[in-house]
Amino acid sequence: MKISKIILYNEPTVSKLNLKNIQKFILQTFGINCDIRENIFKKLNEKEYEKISNTRVFDLKKPFQKHTSSITEISIESQNTDMSREKEIPIYDGIEMSKVIEEIIPHQENIENILHIVFTNKLTGTFDLDDYRYHARVWVGSNPIIISTTGIIEAPAKPKQYYIDLMTNFSNESEETIRQKYKGEFLEHDDPRLPEIIEGYLLQSIMYYETGDVFCKDVQCRLFNAHWQKDLFISQIKNPSLCNQHTKILTKMKNNEG
Repeated sequence: MKISKIILYNEPTVSKLNLKNIQKFILQTFGINCDIRENIFKKLNEKEYEKISNTRVFDLKKPFQKHTSSITEISIESQNTDMSREKEIPIYDGIEMSKVIEEIIPHQENIENILHIVFTNKLTGTFDLDDYRYHARVWVGSNPIIISTTGIIEAPAKPKQYYIDLMTNFSNESEETIRQKYKGEFLEHDDPRLPEIIEGYLLQSIMYYETGDVFCKDVQCRLFNAHWQKDLFISQIKNPSLCNQHTKILTKMKNNEG
């Protein structure tokens, strides 16, 4: 394996994110030791907070356009609030944010064999040229990798009927009442299923960095790219394992067989 060490950056606003358990999972799965660091956005200087803020997306139907942040917006970044619970969740360009984080990482650790994995509650996205709009993403980047805990909740789609009920809510039924009708069919904040889901996305992002190949077509494999939460539960909860092909690839990786 080209990775000799992984550095994990915490996101303290997410109660289900246990980096000690993640550290054990990565060691057992890949045989790689991990260091745990505090939130990477916690102690930046004003210029660095400004650079992060400048990666916010304000037009979802246009490719990234650099934003010039106001003093207020920069101040909000420095507070590191739990944006996942905001009614209007801002979206950040994941590729641009990854570039900023790469500049923040100390030069001596910014090398190929050290993989940096940054957990954040910021919602990241990338612009898709197929339909010419931004889409929320769970993880973005190669090194550093950004894993958005808000993206885990928001990116895979909820049941179709849930959206239909919201759009055809002629009885003025509250949004919370509609959510309760489908409780358990999609992830929520502080969901007890989050730890297993996070492990699956770690597998995807680390395997991608090592092999350059991403995702699997088999919904029974943890590397399956689930666009719907029902498929996410199949690949990460009901059958949390790799397919035969990717099991062999992982074994070769651990044995340094190329």
